[in-house]
Amino acid sequence: MSKTSKIVLAIAAVVIVALLVVACVTEGAMGTVDCPDCTAETAAECETCGGEGAVRGTWWALIPPFIAIALALITKEAYSSLFIGIVVGGILSANFSFAGAVDSIINTGLIDAVSGTAGIFVFLVELGIIVALVNKSGGSQAFGNWARAHVKGRVGAQIATFILGILIFIDDYFNCLTVGSVMRPVTDKAKISRAKLAYLIDATAAPICMIAPISSWAAAVSSYAPEGVSGIKMFIQAIPYNFYSLLTFVFVIGLTVMKFDFGPMKKAELAALKADIEAGAEGDSKSNGSLWDLVFPIIILIVASVIGLLYVGGFFGVDIWGGTECAGSIVDAFGNTDATVGLPWGGLISLVLIIAYLLVRRVINFKTAMECVPQGFIAMVPAILILTFATALKNMTGVLGTKYFVGDLMMGSAEALNMFLPAVIFIVACILAFATGTSWGTFGILIPIVLAIFPAGSVLGTIGMSACLAGAVCGDHCSPISDTTIMSSAGAECNHVEHVNTQLPYAITVAAISFVCYILAGFIQNPWIMLAIGAVLTIGTLFVMKSVSNKKA
Repeated sequence: MSKTSKIVLAIAAVVIVALLVVACVTEGAMGTVDCPDCTAETAAECETCGGEGAVRGTWWALIPPFIAIALALITKEAYSSLFIGIVVGGILSANFSFAGAVDSIINTGLIDAVSGTAGIFVFLVELGIIVALVNKSGGSQAFGNWARAHVKGRVGAQIATFILGILIFIDDYFNCLTVGSVMRPVTDKAKISRAKLAYLIDATAAPICMIAPISSWAAAVSSYAPEGVSGIKMFIQAIPYNFYSLLTFVFVIGLTVMKFDFGPMKKAELAALKADIEAGAEGDSKSNGSLWDLVFPIIILIVASVIGLLYVGGFFGVDIWGGTECAGSIVDAFGNTDATVGLPWGGLISLVLIIAYLLVRRVINFKTAMECVPQGFIAMVPAILILTFATALKNMTGVLGTKYFVGDLMMGSAEALNMFLPAVIFIVACILAFATGTSWGTFGILIPIVLAIFPAGSVLGTIGMSACLAGAVCGDHCSPISDTTIMSSAGAECNHVEHVNTQLPYAITVAAISFVCYILAGFIQNPWIMLAIGAVLTIGTLFVMKSVSNKKA
């Protein structure tokens, strides 16, 4: 660590201690806001506040995640930064009681985090084993050889990664890990940095899920529709105004075709061009594998995962909760599914079929296949640890009442902002998703508020809904504690903090353009005109950034 970094870290430590002292003296973290679910008739029976009329919620709820994010960016180390954020959250939630803080950290934080994301942990391990099997069989090496002959140059490799990311729109976790596993050998051979690969994965994971009507994200958004309103219709109407997701695609294509990078990504790409990142990438692979030893396992995984999601959602008759309302409806089944159950379900079936396929092909034996089990688990340990800590930190912010504080803030400013409200909603969603690391949690908090402050069926309401969803994706895209960001790092096998550092300038650039678009959209309420304006602004910004980057070079 440089001398400057040490000084900054020391200042950060002093600030953290000072904040804790202020919180202890003022008991600010125990502040409350009016309960959003209470009415004069139901106050006594309100489950949210227990009849108190108020719930816990202050700006102190945002302090733990901001501390974790700041420390991660300063120290370039994620584990300790996240843990310190969890500890601060535990201290604040227990109002400085030692026993209460430890209980909150262990139970509400870590144990709930593990139990709540256990299904994703299982899927991560299953996917890690599948990747190890494909490498052992020689499938990755064969695909790399094929790609070397058919995917031409760095531009071709990046476009191929982008297209594959667009095609896998069902679920962001599945997208991150599958695209990373398939395209890593290709981008390595094209001397594209792992940081750039992680960005390409992240830029097509949540954004494409947020504009795909058949996806786990569309299902989640649809579930928040008020009674009498079609959730999927509400989601589709919001797609043309989802500037961040759509302009991210324009940004990625423009950046790739114009053949330049800026900020920390430029350094990572220059280092990749000079380094021999091909060496050892497939060192344990055999040479008798074929392209089908990668393609067929991926097809099995995709098909089994989709079937798993549909099965859990009740498409085939009965869902895992015993309901029959979604039988025969793909949209309803996706709306009712649980990815933490459906993906492990599909992953396990895929794993069994892939092992059987490779044994029948005689490219590996049973002993080698079983050796891939611990290898796959070990490969996913860093992602599992970071995901556990990030989820625990989200739990801490939930205990401190983040959603109630933000909800109260938004409702109080609605009348004064009017036409500028979509832009404000976008910024609030960005900050909330960045601080909590969850886009689903963010739109879960904000969608009911957006629906309440806009007239039903109004164009401005649709724009506000889109701004909420776009801001949630943007903040999630930027946040080092976001599960999608963590999965992108895992899929690309890239250092997590490096991925965050290199991606941040790109995400902020698109966010700034999107913010301008939402200001204009409050007055120009036509999605196609606004998309054209957004695309022009994006390409124009890229030309300016390229000119500045070339001058610095």
